[in-house]
This record gives sequence, structure tokens and C-alpha cells, in this order.
Amino acid sequence: MNAGDIKKDFPIFKIKMSGKPIVYLDSAATSQKPKQVIDSIVKFYSEYNANIHRGIYDIAERATDEYTNSKGKLAKLIGAKSIRNIVYVRNTTEAINLVALSWGNANIEKGDHILISDMEHHSNLVPWQLLAKRKGAVLDYIKLDKSSEKLDMDSFKENLENDPKMVAVTQASNVLGTINDVKYITKEAKKHGSVVLVDGAQSAPHMPVDVQSIGCDFFALSAHKMLGPTGIGALYGTEEILNSMEPLFGGGDMISAVTRQTHSWNSLPWKFEAGTSNIEGGIAFGAAIDYLNSIGMEKIRRHEEKLTKHALESLENVKNIEVYGPKKDEINIKSGVVSFGIKGVHPHDVAQIFNNEGIAIRAGHHCAMPLVTEVLRQGAVSRMSFYLYNDEDDIDKAVAAIDEVKRIFKLE
Repeated sequence: MNAGDIKKDFPIFKIKMSGKPIVYLDSAATSQKPKQVIDSIVKFYSEYNANIHRGIYDIAERATDEYTNSKGKLAKLIGAKSIRNIVYVRNTTEAINLVALSWGNANIEKGDHILISDMEHHSNLVPWQLLAKRKGAVLDYIKLDKSSEKLDMDSFKENLENDPKMVAVTQASNVLGTINDVKYITKEAKKHGSVVLVDGAQSAPHMPVDVQSIGCDFFALSAHKMLGPTGIGALYGTEEILNSMEPLFGGGDMISAVTRQTHSWNSLPWKFEAGTSNIEGGIAFGAAIDYLNSIGMEKIRRHEEKLTKHALESLENVKNIEVYGPKKDEINIKSGVVSFGIKGVHPHDVAQIFNNEGIAIRAGHHCAMPLVTEVLRQGAVSRMSFYLYNDEDDIDKAVAAIDEVKRIFKLE
């Protein structure tokens, strides 16, 4: 794949930042959007704007078909059996909250254990904290092996002895880039009767995913990290578990019948999607999936491995810098995320100097405060994250920006 040719599909790369062509290295936060995705939104509003599942006129039926077809595309992309497994939500955060509020409220009791890990994003942490507080449950953590910055499997197995009702882990860390073996984690957790949720926000955009092979009960993702629009994401769930759950919201479209005193739910997945849906978001998500498929998830993964290895090798001999997460000899378990710290320089200053060079990176705790502040013992870290439209020249410019940081702060 040629990142230079791919960039031509992304209008934002025509702009300048601080007077220089933009180098975008913050795709772990949100990805840029190709014109095919942008055009799909304009086309919907221009040619067939109508509500779905209601009208029997032509443009309403077209809107319904396009929205529904996008679910079929996503189901195929992640290996789900059918669209019955795919619930559209606003984002990964809402998907996990849906599980914690619906499944969690019905199944977690006082004294039950919920197991997450030290590398979770707040979206896969705070909902479980709230559930544990409501129910009097115990929230346990799989510790990080500080020497390898991978999950400590001994800690995982020790925590399984508590027979956790729920095990919720990220497939790829948004800070360390560590790719967790969620298939193994699911297999072991199932031996203890656990329900398993995988946070796929940082994996689904960047690598092949097969939820049936993983064996998880739930899988959560966001469209905006995988070339799609903001405001739409998805919760995958097995039919068995989704059928057992109560919807969070009541209203139109999620019912099959209503009387003055009773109601019955619509079939899956619609029973979880009350009211008018984010129609243009779903349609544009389908366009984003088409774009990803036109390149191939395996090719995207190989491309990011190459970029990440180049970044790690380029930083290897740079003085006064600390890089977090798996190193270049473990590139097979590292996503396209490189977090780092420069000795004596606050990450916010680093990000500002990068901005002056036309380079967008993220600085902060990355919505993973326990990991950054309690495990890494840092107030904040700088992060570069790569995607299909990046190339080695982008990374070389970032390394040059680090040299500029060191020059300004008079470091070696």
C-alpha cells in the first residue's frame, strides 16, 4: 500500500498547520476521514434524507437499506454471524455503559467480582466502578508486568480464582500500544464462568478482528477511530446474551407492540436502538468500512508494524527520551502507538513545539489515568499514533521535532 496515494483521498491533508503541511499523528484519538465517507453524508442529505423503518416511499426505503447494509458490512468485518449481533450506539463508551447498566444491573450482586486491567481506558473502567459501587461488588485489576509493560498473566490467573462475573479488557492499549491476547484471556475466563467484554476501540481500526474466534460475549468499537464519523459506534453481542438483556431506553422503533399498559420489544438488534437513529452516521460508517476493505485489514496491520518499527528504531539512540510499551523486537504485539517522555520537558510543551512544526500529537494522560499516573508514575506522556495514511517521512519529521524540543530546552 502507498500512503502517499491514500493521502490524496483525505481532504484535510491539503491544509497547513502553523504554516506547514500537516502531519497527523493522533489517530488513536480520532482518525481522519476520506472523501468517500464525507461524500456519503452529503449524498444522504442531498438525495435520500428520510427516516428509517417507517416510510414505504422510495427514499425512506433507500435510507433503511443503506443503514441496514452498513451493519452487514460491520458484521462481516469483525466476524459476527449477522446484523442481529450489531447494536449501533454513539461510541465505545456508550457500548460499555450499555453492558454495565443492562447486563450488569441484572447479573452483578453484592460481593461479586469484576475483573479489568491496569491498562484500561476510562471508558472500560469508570462504568465498572459505578456498577461495583451500585451493587457492592468488588473491582479487581490484572496488574501490569512493569518490566515488559504487558499484562501479568500470573496476576490474571490469580484474579480468576475469585470467579469474576465479568472480565473486561482492552485488545490494544491506547497508551502502550500493547496488544493483548484476548482469545487466551477469554478462553481462561470462560473456564470460571465469566462473561467477557473486549474493548476493541484501538484494535478494530488497525488489524483483522474475528469476534467468534476470540469467543467474547461483547466487543465494543467506535466508527470515528476507523475513518468513520463521530457519534456512532457499535456493540457486538452474542444473540443469547443480547436476548437476555433489557434495553436501556424506551420509545419508538425499539418496540413491536404497545398497549396502554404493556409493551413488547422489537427483535435484535433494534430493541436497543430507541428513537430516530444516527442514520447518516451509520451510512457513513458503511462507507468507511468499504474503504478499509478496499485496502485490506491485514495490509493495514503490516503497514503500521513497519511504521512502528521505524519509529522505535529512530528513537532507540536518542538521549533523554523514554519510550513506553513493547519494543521493536515485539512488534507483533504492539499497535501503531508510540508514547514517550523527554527528560525535563512537560509533554504539553512537547506537543506545542510539535504543533509549531505542523505535527499533531497527543499529550496528557490519554483517559487512562491509573495507567499513566499510578503504573508509569508520570503526570502525562506524549503520544504518536499512526494509521494507513502515514508514512516514514511523517515519522522522520516527528523525530526532527524531538531534536527541536531538545534544542529549545538545551538538552543533549
